[in-house]
Amino acid sequence: MENSCAKLCPSAQPDMENCRVLGVVQPAENGAKNASMMVYLNQILPATKEVLAMAAPMQPTAIFRLAATCEESKCSHFDGMNCQLAVRIVQRMPEVVDTLPPCLIRKDCRWYSQEGGAACRRCPQVTTVNYEASQELQEVAGVGPNYEAVVI
Repeated sequence: MENSCAKLCPSAQPDMENCRVLGVVQPAENGAKNASMMVYLNQILPATKEVLAMAAPMQPTAIFRLAATCEESKCSHFDGMNCQLAVRIVQRMPEVVDTLPPCLIRKDCRWYSQEGGAACRRCPQVTTVNYEASQELQEVAGVGPNYEAVVI
């Protein structure tokens, strides 16, 4: 049974509760590294097996940004009160939009409820899985340099 008071994670994995597609990741133009941007959906789209299969041959999290019920204590980014990933995103990543993007989950978003519009102005550049992450992005994700892929 879904907890209607639960916050939503805006960078979720496909197996998380209440998972839906938040947006589609558009690749960087001209091969620029770490410049992918998400295009937000304008209606709720449940992340069904059929929808996720449309990402093939890529992993769904390389194509889609997913939102799902925040797992709180089950997540390595959650410190018992706050999402430390949201903190690091706001502290270390640049703003990429001037106005808040049109987001279907904002009222329930863990990042927004915790960090406000500062998180939203950085959100479009976040990709859940990044295979060519810069050192800075690795630090934002809280991982060391020897990871094959950075998962945010």
